[in-house]
Amino acid sequence: MIDLNRLHETPDEVIKKLKKKEPLFDGQKLYVLSKQVRALRIEIDELRKKRNELASFAKSGITQEIRQQSIDLGQLIKQKEDALLECEDDFNALYLAAPNIPSDDIPDGGKEANKIVKVFGQKAQFAFEPLNHVVLGERLDWFDFKKAAKMTGANFAFYKKDAVKLIYALGMYMLKNNMKHGYEPVLPPHMINEQSLTVSGNFPKFKDQVYAVTADSLFLTPTSEVNIANMYKDHIFEAEQLPLRMTAFTSCFRREAGTYGSAERGLIRIHQFEKVELYTICEPEFSEKELDRMIACAEDILQALGLHYRISLLAAQDCSFQSAKTYDIEVWLPGQNQYYEVSSASNCQEFQARRGLIRYKKNGKNCLVHTLNASSLALPRLIVALMEVYQQEDGSIALPDVLKTEGIW
Repeated sequence: MIDLNRLHETPDEVIKKLKKKEPLFDGQKLYVLSKQVRALRIEIDELRKKRNELASFAKSGITQEIRQQSIDLGQLIKQKEDALLECEDDFNALYLAAPNIPSDDIPDGGKEANKIVKVFGQKAQFAFEPLNHVVLGERLDWFDFKKAAKMTGANFAFYKKDAVKLIYALGMYMLKNNMKHGYEPVLPPHMINEQSLTVSGNFPKFKDQVYAVTADSLFLTPTSEVNIANMYKDHIFEAEQLPLRMTAFTSCFRREAGTYGSAERGLIRIHQFEKVELYTICEPEFSEKELDRMIACAEDILQALGLHYRISLLAAQDCSFQSAKTYDIEVWLPGQNQYYEVSSASNCQEFQARRGLIRYKKNGKNCLVHTLNASSLALPRLIVALMEVYQQEDGSIALPDVLKTEGIW
């Protein structure tokens, strides 16, 4: 949630920045509704105060005039309370739909305005015609998308043989790397409730993108960011306990898939995927440095794997709903002949903390923390990159030796 005090103090500035993030969002209406809610609450408090004063006069004897005034005040209070409830409903719905205010240092516009800030390595060169991961996987018998579709539907993967080993080897390698960077491992549940998805910023905007377990009012987690964001809901830290850095290796579940054409078949965009997540809770003045730490942590993995990638600073409209600033790390996939995101590192500032009342003590006051998250990394696309980059002319895959240190091969 955005800071309403900031909205009331500098409405024009905040409304303009909200438009920069989501041009169709009605920031002016949010401001008007917020003012109406505040005004109604003040009015109701004043009316209740008058009614209490009448009650004190009545101790010396109730007159017909006092009785009638009390009745009139009661009716007026009821009318105002009904109006407040209606206004609060409209305001709360719009407030939850308000995106995070973008940082001043990110570009205006959409995806086309993203700014490449770093490029590492070179595109893989081949002395033969490289194959995409779908063909390679079929020949190696690493995947079976048809069997998965029979069990669950399209855009799910059935991993086999060395593909399974690769998932766990990568997962363990990432966890060890992240622990080296100061992130503590956690293993959250795979299901989460509606309130938790609201705290993280996934609900209500992306409610149609998650899988619901309706009998239990639960949802399959779309990313462990949601779970970790709620670990310290309603919690107050001591300043010396921060920063708190965590990493998790989990499966994630999202409805988004199947509408992007043949270029994104196979593992490029699927409903269930494994991902290692980074999450940080820190004091506001250190969040930009923590964002740099997250990016460096993810880069270490890609560089150790010898993969070519680039980093982009996302423009305002391409940032996620809850993010104030986001960098995407994209690897080059030879079989797709383009870059694809494998990590998205975001500074949500106090947006999630305000929703979840995650605070810390500073000079005797309870202040909101900043939260950050990053993929470190999304495994399916990373597997695609390794298969396509390290493919041999005979169709085999010469994986980097660094993965074999995990003892799975």
